[in-house]
Amino acid sequence: MKCYSVFWCYRRAVVGYGIDEEDQIDQWTEDAESCVSHEAYECARAIYAHALMKYSGNKSVWLAAAYFERSHGTRESLEALLAKAVAHCPKAEVLWLMSAKSKWLAGDVPSARSILALAFKANPNSEEIWLAAVKLESENNEYERARRLLERARASAGTTRVMMKSAKLEWQLNNLEMAKTLLDESLVKYPDFAKLWMMRGQIAEQENDENTARDIYLQGIKKCPASIPLRLLLSRLEEKAGHLTKARSVLEKGRLKNPQCPELWLEAIRIEVRGGKQNIAMTLMAKAMQECPNSGILWAEAIFLAPRPQRKSRSVDALKKCEHDPHVLLAVAKLFWAEHKTSKCKEWLARAVKIDPDFGDAWAYKYRFELQHGTEEQQEAILKSCIKTEPRHGEMWCLVSKNIKNWRQHTDELLPIVAKTLTPPV
Repeated sequence: MKCYSVFWCYRRAVVGYGIDEEDQIDQWTEDAESCVSHEAYECARAIYAHALMKYSGNKSVWLAAAYFERSHGTRESLEALLAKAVAHCPKAEVLWLMSAKSKWLAGDVPSARSILALAFKANPNSEEIWLAAVKLESENNEYERARRLLERARASAGTTRVMMKSAKLEWQLNNLEMAKTLLDESLVKYPDFAKLWMMRGQIAEQENDENTARDIYLQGIKKCPASIPLRLLLSRLEEKAGHLTKARSVLEKGRLKNPQCPELWLEAIRIEVRGGKQNIAMTLMAKAMQECPNSGILWAEAIFLAPRPQRKSRSVDALKKCEHDPHVLLAVAKLFWAEHKTSKCKEWLARAVKIDPDFGDAWAYKYRFELQHGTEEQQEAILKSCIKTEPRHGEMWCLVSKNIKNWRQHTDELLPIVAKTLTPPV
């Protein structure tokens, strides 16, 4: 067994015994990761320290060391390392942003603000630093500061993201007229940026202006024919208005323009399910599977679309096709949940979270399951793990997290909200 003493690790790092110079960074990083896997954290820290002495201008080494300190060190050790990192790599935006975020999370907003100011001096007109500064101010209720920063950003770096964030801030603050004005100006400059059309249409829907929303979505689809979210928004608008034929047509045209798109097939299937037309939904699913045979979201839907006696065999087929897809793993967990096999359900929920930690739906179902079957300690453990992971994706997760009403909510608040929207499978 390899010796994981600090002496051994540091000796190998210093001497570089048997390592060609061009391979040193990769080898030392691998050694440090191996030490971490054996919980030999001081060994890993020693390796990173020596690597940084020799390659002080290498951003990737600083990043690896920073990620190590973030996971296994203290806030103080992380911030001390990042202070050195930005001095040696002032053009590495990500290091500045990590440093500012650490201060912010510790409640030291003035220090975070100062770090971003220094970062901007080293990286003039950096979009990432502009937007990080805006987020810092808006999250701390300094809306006028955020507005001024965005005005300056639009004047000097009026990128699509800057324009979008400008409009979104006004939308979040319920200043809808200003948000619409900014979006209209942005669409003149960037007509092929689908998110601007989506935001403009959603604001029209919020104002109960169905006709304007429809016109905006149609214009957006003409300018951005490959945008699937725009077609989904238009289809749902038509369905909500009771125009099912139009909703179906939107999705059918979308599939012609964007073949092999599982999201459009899934929406078409769900329209029929919501309308009580199960047979049509089954026919559409068969066609969808022919066109997208390896789609996890379709296989996950197919499991519960099947009659109850066929669900188990359907899940076996799904796992053969998509054994590493988090949607399929979650669907299998839900199947065990419906059959009251709690230990199996728990096991498969853990698999879904492990294989894709960014999949918020799996976290929400895992938390919902523990609310029903677990203890307060188990619920708290899942909440803490989810907060650390900060998931960003998932259908149900994004329905809540991207709802403009929830813009101030963080992961610790979002997880219980999403979990409450979920119905235990039957």
